[in-house]
Amino acid sequence: MLKVFADRGGTFTDIVAVTDSQLIIDRLLKHPERFLIVSLGDRQWVIVYKLLSENPEQYQDAAIQGIRDILGLAANQSIPTTEIEVVKMGTTVATNALLERKGDRVVLVITKGFKDALRIGYQNRPNIFARQIILPTMLYEQVVEVDERYDAQGNELIPVNIEQVKEDLQAVYNLGIRSCAIVFMHSYNYPQHEEIVAAIAQQVGFTQISISHQVSPLMKLVSRGDTTVVDAYLTPILQRYINQVANQLPDVKLMFMKSDGGLVAAAQFQGKDSILSGPAGGIVGAVQTSKRAGFELIITFDMGGTSTDVAHFKGEYERQLDSEIAGARMRVPVLDIHTIAAGGGSILFFDGSSYRVGPESAGSNPGPASYRRGGKLAVTDANIMLGKIHPQYFPSVFGIDGNLPLDKEVVSEKFQQLATEIQLVTGNNRTPEEVAAGFMAIAVENMANAIKKISLQRGYDVTEYALCCFGGAGAQVACLIADTLGMKNIFLHPYAGVLSAYGMGLADVRIMRELGVEKELTKELIPQLQQLIKSLAIQVRNGEAIEIDVPEDIRTTREELVKKVNLKYEGSNSTLTVDFAFDILTMQQEFTELHKNSYGFIQAEKSLIVESISVELIQKMDTPEEPLLSRIRPVNEMPIPVEIVKMFTANKWHDAPVYQREDLQPGDKIKGSAIIVEKISTIVVEPNWEARLTNHNHLILERIH
Repeated sequence: MLKVFADRGGTFTDIVAVTDSQLIIDRLLKHPERFLIVSLGDRQWVIVYKLLSENPEQYQDAAIQGIRDILGLAANQSIPTTEIEVVKMGTTVATNALLERKGDRVVLVITKGFKDALRIGYQNRPNIFARQIILPTMLYEQVVEVDERYDAQGNELIPVNIEQVKEDLQAVYNLGIRSCAIVFMHSYNYPQHEEIVAAIAQQVGFTQISISHQVSPLMKLVSRGDTTVVDAYLTPILQRYINQVANQLPDVKLMFMKSDGGLVAAAQFQGKDSILSGPAGGIVGAVQTSKRAGFELIITFDMGGTSTDVAHFKGEYERQLDSEIAGARMRVPVLDIHTIAAGGGSILFFDGSSYRVGPESAGSNPGPASYRRGGKLAVTDANIMLGKIHPQYFPSVFGIDGNLPLDKEVVSEKFQQLATEIQLVTGNNRTPEEVAAGFMAIAVENMANAIKKISLQRGYDVTEYALCCFGGAGAQVACLIADTLGMKNIFLHPYAGVLSAYGMGLADVRIMRELGVEKELTKELIPQLQQLIKSLAIQVRNGEAIEIDVPEDIRTTREELVKKVNLKYEGSNSTLTVDFAFDILTMQQEFTELHKNSYGFIQAEKSLIVESISVELIQKMDTPEEPLLSRIRPVNEMPIPVEIVKMFTANKWHDAPVYQREDLQPGDKIKGSAIIVEKISTIVVEPNWEARLTNHNHLILERIH
């Protein structure tokens, strides 16, 4: 049987598969340049495979094509689904639709008098000195105002005019709109009117109906409304993609990664949960593998082709309730991931006075200049120019036929042209490699600043943390990032180049329910909170998404129920999450400590308000084991490099030995400057750094000076 974990990124789609089929392994071993095979013992193997996310001449969907390639199927052969046990995926389909504003047409159905509430928003001025305010594009196309109203205490002030609503919705339906977002005042606590209008919308024929009290049952009309609109805008696209995959894989258990770091069955995967689907897999993979390696304080650093994602971990996943992604405000729990537009595909350009890196990306089509599709110079090309990437150790998947190596010559030509242009404009006489190094310095600084935002600027001493580095491009710059931040340890898992995909296989099923409370935290409130938590616990346990492959009698030992309370000071709008406790002093102390760390002050004289509560059911999944390696070579015998190459770093050329990672054995130490190549990544060991291989096949890079 085959278990498949896939992450569709902006440039590459990564696939990690676990199989017990000797036939599959025997066939793939004939193509060592394309597939990485790792034996787990007991007739179990891990298969690692990368392919371009977009290659329209070759295939329609990268994840499905990856499965076909692993099974060795021709284009006209159907997939034998009896051989596949489960497919767990992260996808950027919904994220890209939001970024590019290519979701479904949506009508917003809202309480009369609040037609423009979402457009007005909170009157934030993120760029205080901007002379021209450019509002984000609204995701909804039409607005229907419903003359209805509950007050804040649940008294019905104006009932729903059913005939009028039916007439208004029918008029919108006749325009071709099929997606409906329903958002009424106070409906997070009093949802009856939303339920009435949802039933009418269903009768009219709307195929997607997102209701705010189900999507985000919390206070704040604007963010609750925005979240509901996002859900209505993206869920149809997501469902079409899921159906496309499911049609190719009938009767296969299909699961998707949510933005909060949990898996969910495909049928329950919604637009609101999908925005950080891929990056969330990376965080889960980074945290779980780092803990296996003995690191508890972790900065995750995921550098892919299009963007770089960083996150902070200190014992538990950090989530944020309010977020803004691509101009859309969201009020659902998502992993606290900071993303910047800097990746291997970030375009390099000279604007006449300074070097610029990104935010535009070359993507996978046309890709960087070296991808043989006429693309512009990008970060990947700079590393080729510096001798940190060598085409002979990179997958030969480029060109129209997808079988050519990276084009080093065109990179040299373009950097020579750029160096000449810079000299003509500025008078600075720099060599092509110095120009490339200058661009890399800017890219590294941008990424280091992103890490500072989630660590130093929040009061954490980043030098005490390990940098868990992954993504196809991450290991090329890991030492430079750590040097900039003063970090001393870098952790590189053997699947670091595809860790987001591997994280899908390490993730648990997570089902969360939330409920707005908005009451003062007192001893008298505790029994009421207990009752609400009990009700939410029943909801998560009855959730249709719960699927777990263990017998019922041992299921409870693999389940965990996490109860959280979102608190804020009275009159404040900033919530902080603490563990629910029967003793209110415990919650007050935890909140005070968090507030002091986050904002630098406390307001002891103010009462605490319970804004909302949440209950999360975590069900442990069976995860792939990692084999132990044994040393065969004598302790004093070092690995032999496959060749010595020239590498430009620290302002000069170095002779850098190149090692194949599979040639390394536990206890081996590689001092920089050096390059360690894998089938899925390139690791650059800079001067003053040393790489050490452990018996778990983990590479630990340590600063030695």
